[in-house]
Amino acid sequence: MRTLTAEQRDYAERAESVAAEFEEEAYTWGGDVPWENLQRLAEADLYCPSISEEYGGQGLSDVTAMLLTEAVGRVCPDTGWFTYMQSIVAPRAIDLFGSETVKEEFLPAVTAGESFVSIAMSEPDAGSDVGSMTTEVTEEDGQLVCNGEKTWVGGVPFGDAAVTWVRFPEGLGSVVIPYDDPGVEIEKVYTNMAGYAQTHFTIDDVVIPETHVLTRGKEAFKEQLVSLNWERLGSSILTVAWAEAALEQALEYASEREQFGQPIDEFQGIEWKLAEMYRQVETAASLVYMSAAGAQGHERAPPRLQTSTAKLHCSQIAEEVVSEAVQIVGARAYQQGHPLEHLYRFARSRRIAAGTDEMQLNTIAGALKDDGLPAVSER
Repeated sequence: MRTLTAEQRDYAERAESVAAEFEEEAYTWGGDVPWENLQRLAEADLYCPSISEEYGGQGLSDVTAMLLTEAVGRVCPDTGWFTYMQSIVAPRAIDLFGSETVKEEFLPAVTAGESFVSIAMSEPDAGSDVGSMTTEVTEEDGQLVCNGEKTWVGGVPFGDAAVTWVRFPEGLGSVVIPYDDPGVEIEKVYTNMAGYAQTHFTIDDVVIPETHVLTRGKEAFKEQLVSLNWERLGSSILTVAWAEAALEQALEYASEREQFGQPIDEFQGIEWKLAEMYRQVETAASLVYMSAAGAQGHERAPPRLQTSTAKLHCSQIAEEVVSEAVQIVGARAYQQGHPLEHLYRFARSRRIAAGTDEMQLNTIAGALKDDGLPAVSER
């Protein structure tokens, strides 16, 4: 990628070198955590690059975290998902908004590849409509007390805590809730199409120390909403990585599979499929990194118009590219356990997770109505 700095290019090359070691066991995790892969990345000073150095990260940009997610995700989709979740989502919120106490409690284990922190937003009656959340924190006898429930939370069986979106008396905010608190009760564990657990848990009179409050008040929570733009770009590059993995498998298979006396990649119909798949992958990756290009380090987040456009586009092209790869490989890819079958189930999730397609469309339309088309000078 021509837009990378020398430092970013060196980082990406190191990430690719370590990720190559994950290839042999890729597509075999079956819902388990690839802890050894995460710890190998941590030992190589690659894991959680955008987390502050004092807590075990490298203090680099969120763009660097995206490079890691792409490099790892195209080799091992499972490790790519964990890399994205721990570099850009919940632990990133703790690093950005948390007290020294809560950072020291959770981040060192995360950056060592030994722990997982989830994000808990959805509720049974409030998915995309965060304004309808009923999980609340109230003040009782001088303490903050949380009650409510969360659902579709990833990583609970192997995690330690969740960055939990709640309602304070003055409005929305977020807190960190450890799973071992006696007031947290696991009600239901689902298994999603990708083979991973998603959990419904209740929160009953859980006392929240002031140190575990991340954001409270309109302006503070607005900052957290803005930081979600990085999560959208992280999700976008993860789906690009999965699409790249599918394209690589289709290319390899088409060059080796012979029909009617020649490799199938010599048929124009297959050539056109491969070319179209590359066009989709390359335009998606370019859109993601272009959206991130204006944001430097931790100082600002890219705008919602660009990030929602990237999230929507990448989620859709990933499903399309993986589907075309399945079409090229044929019946083999349609069998359970085939890498492309695995990728197909993974790719479908991103049109729902981190903001549905429909919510991205609403965000794009809202931004256009509020601000109009970006000026040429803003590109």
